[in-house]
Amino acid sequence: MSTEVHSGGIDFRGLILGFSGAALHYMGESAETGESSKVNLPLAQQNIEIIALLEQKTTGNLSSDEESLVRQLLIDLRMRFIEKSRNGK
Repeated sequence: MSTEVHSGGIDFRGLILGFSGAALHYMGESAETGESSKVNLPLAQQNIEIIALLEQKTTGNLSSDEESLVRQLLIDLRMRFIEKSRNGK
């Protein structure tokens, strides 16, 4: 699988980081402004599940860097999700 960015295109890392950013946003964390946004845990969970699905469906087709990125993001996002869920949003 090529990870090159083509004119007007997106690579695998960009796709995964997009879903990760959305999950963080829905957990109330806005990296761009540093401000809190409205928490929507079901949508955060959906984005985390999409990343997990992509991890499962691309097994054996990713570079070691891509596999590491997906694995680390999932660990981080799942831990944050659990923390948000326990803290009552």
